[in-house]
Amino acid sequence: MSTLAILLVLAAAVAHASWNVIAHGASRSGLPFLWAGSVASTLLWLPVVPLTGGIGAGDLQGFAIGVAVSAALHVAYMLVLQRGYAVGNLSTVYATARGTGPLITVVIAVAVLGERPSPIALVGVAAIIVGVIGIGFIDRGSSTHAGRFDPALMFGLLTGAAIAAYTLWDAQALRTWSISPVAFMVGCTALEVPLFTALLGRRLPEGLRTLRRDWRRLLVFGILSPLSYILVLAAVTIAPVSIVAPMREVSVVLVSLFGAFVLREARPGARLVASAVVVAGIALVAV
Repeated sequence: MSTLAILLVLAAAVAHASWNVIAHGASRSGLPFLWAGSVASTLLWLPVVPLTGGIGAGDLQGFAIGVAVSAALHVAYMLVLQRGYAVGNLSTVYATARGTGPLITVVIAVAVLGERPSPIALVGVAAIIVGVIGIGFIDRGSSTHAGRFDPALMFGLLTGAAIAAYTLWDAQALRTWSISPVAFMVGCTALEVPLFTALLGRRLPEGLRTLRRDWRRLLVFGILSPLSYILVLAAVTIAPVSIVAPMREVSVVLVSLFGAFVLREARPGARLVASAVVVAGIALVAV
């Protein structure tokens, strides 16, 4: 894997972990925050599109198809993720989602797309997935759901499936239609606005109040959320998606450490061990 691709993915992981912490803090806002976040992201990144090659070398029809499908998948992803944050533990939801997502992505990328990572890279991918899933199960014993099914796990699995769907679709869309990553991301967030507006219905004034009340948080969110995925999109244009998808999960390490040491979630030592497994996997992938 090239040094540039590694740097892009690691930078994406830092941005992704940061906005997930922000989203967790605003989980009670639900749909109004998601609507406001899409508005903020579109407005902040739209001026950047002309500076980054417009829509790219592809045709307008391909661009429209690509962003339309991706926007729908991203809305589904955000809905289940936000709901999971509202009902479950941050690390459980986040780590379960980020473990199952790349697992599905790798399987499909190898079986359907014909990607062939090296044996060492596959060992690294396996270590990343094991470590990530391990983080998600660490505090099960101390959870209020111990001994019965935790709804956070269900929403984590649903989020993982959505992650795999949009990751594979977006990678193929950019490669097939030669779309600029920035334009693609802006197109997605722009289409998310009417989708979330329809879901809000009569609650739209709540979204407007969220824009006014949480504008500082939304400013950070509107920068970091698209940035994290723009960097991933740039990486999948120069590296296999079967490698990029698991490697970006270094963000799980950051979120887990935040959960342990800032939110005081259970068993920080075990989280550190699982995080070390993820880091070891990343090192193998980068060889």
